[in-house]
Amino acid sequence: MSSRLSHRLSLFGDRDVLHVAAVASAACVLSAGLVYVGYFVHVLRVARNAPCQPERGECVLLFGKHAPGGRLDHDFEARLDRAVSLWRERPPASVVLLGGGADDEPTEAELARSGLLARGLSADAPLRLEAESRDTLQNLRNARALLGEGMRSRVTLLSSRYHLARCALFARQLGYDWELCAAEPRLQLSPRMLLRLAGEAAYVCMSDIGARWARLIGNRRMLERIR
Repeated sequence: MSSRLSHRLSLFGDRDVLHVAAVASAACVLSAGLVYVGYFVHVLRVARNAPCQPERGECVLLFGKHAPGGRLDHDFEARLDRAVSLWRERPPASVVLLGGGADDEPTEAELARSGLLARGLSADAPLRLEAESRDTLQNLRNARALLGEGMRSRVTLLSSRYHLARCALFARQLGYDWELCAAEPRLQLSPRMLLRLAGEAAYVCMSDIGARWARLIGNRRMLERIR
């Protein structure tokens, strides 16, 4: 069993995750689906309107993507292409490559570094690797610890358009000063993309409602997970 699958299965057995899922599901059912529709529209708007050029981010956080066997898919390749484009136009002070991997495979961060160097990025570019995380929240929490005082500067969250609403949600919860940067020039809607957006909307819905619910009931254990 892969570490990624093990991580996901552990979440399904987590009582806090099950608690949050039940609350979010109830909100969606009691609203006749309107709550979910609201989150779907939000995810769609973020995906459609996110810029491709950061305004003033001094550090780029480049999100990795699952790459079984070290094989990068189109989405991962697009993220690397955008990072190189940003570097050539206005090099950031640092780039943090995010994402762990299975014990017997290169991590997402390592694959990103290899991909950037293969695209002509200088070997002395200020790349920092965060290679322990297995999901977006862990990406950002570990990056926060890695950056230390650098957290006070604005960071650019670089990822695929469908993924940016999730990145923004967790960055806000963790106290980042952030801006978004989309890997793709524009959002191209297709049946596959709509499914991705629908899945992201469900994830963002559960995460956001869960955080609000935890604050409402004062559940410190749940709140610690998003700090």
